[in-house]
Amino acid sequence: MKRIPLAYSLRNLWARRLTTALTAGGMALVVFVFAAVLMLDQGLKEALVDTGQADNVVVIRKGSETEVQSIIERNQAALLETLPQVALAAGGLPQVSKETVVLITLPKHGGKPANVIIRGVGGQGAALRPTLALVEGRMFRPGSAEIVVGASIARRFDGTGLGSTLRFGARDWRVVGVFEADKSGFESEIWGDADQLMQAFRRPAYSSVVLRLADPASFPAVRALIDDDPRLSLEAKTERAFYADQSAMLSNFISILGMTLSVIFSVGAMIGAAITMYAAVATRTAEIGTLRALGFRRGSVLLAFLTESLLLALLGGAAGLAAASLMQFFTISTMNWQSFSELAFSFRLTPAIVVKTLIFALAMGLIGGFMPAARAARMNIVSALRDA
Repeated sequence: MKRIPLAYSLRNLWARRLTTALTAGGMALVVFVFAAVLMLDQGLKEALVDTGQADNVVVIRKGSETEVQSIIERNQAALLETLPQVALAAGGLPQVSKETVVLITLPKHGGKPANVIIRGVGGQGAALRPTLALVEGRMFRPGSAEIVVGASIARRFDGTGLGSTLRFGARDWRVVGVFEADKSGFESEIWGDADQLMQAFRRPAYSSVVLRLADPASFPAVRALIDDDPRLSLEAKTERAFYADQSAMLSNFISILGMTLSVIFSVGAMIGAAITMYAAVATRTAEIGTLRALGFRRGSVLLAFLTESLLLALLGGAAGLAAASLMQFFTISTMNWQSFSELAFSFRLTPAIVVKTLIFALAMGLIGGFMPAARAARMNIVSALRDA
């Protein structure tokens, strides 16, 4: 089958520059929303899932969904330290952090209050999170009323910078350091000594225990030991799985809302593409008749007009994707509905999102352009030339 050159479709789009730009712009807006939703969801998942380490295990009370709800007695925490699968640090100490997690309310810049996680960690707490790095000041001293704040907290909340004093738990706490944690959820937390925080908040028990395994493959055995021990009414999860669960509710909300908006907007974009292509067919009747008279078959005409629609969609998709990529420079904050605490995260553009976005744009072009292309292909040669 003799095919119409690609240059033909490109020239026709260029000849209708204004219409092409308006239609592509409408598609670009839809693609922007679609890509931004995917990037937002990806950023959320990376902020929480990447918070966890592959060889770390989080233990909480069975039935608890978050660390805030969990209670682990001191004798239970001591038993967890003796598990044979736990890795040992230099000096033979088990790599275990017994932690307490509470929520407090702090004012954000502008005066609006929000919940913030206070995490009390043991001596191994920082070592179990290798992504944590101090960018200002130093780490808090064990046994003191000193704290370090995540970089996201320091940027968004009043009175949380280096050298500031915060009052909570009926005590004053001095900020001695600001840390980053590779954009993970830890950057939206405040850390201090677990024992001091437990005394301040009058908590007799821990919230969670974090273990590092000597061999990540031994996790099933660890989980079985914890499940089978009648002294422990606890539940073990890999740290990555634990934080993935923390992101599930908010991630689902973002995905459902975003996809609903994208579908609604895409209908309008497809209608716009169809109107543009129908107008192109109506104004090029003689041209279509000439092509058929020159020996180009119906399939070639169909493919040529469909190619125009796909090129139009690709142009809009590329523009929308380029605009969405700029969102990576912004950080947003919202409440994590699982823990009811403030969480900051950024938009993340990945190769998979680029591919999905372009496929979405091309699908709009295919659906919107098929009927006009089919109409052009069905035109009778004699009638088309006579109407000219």
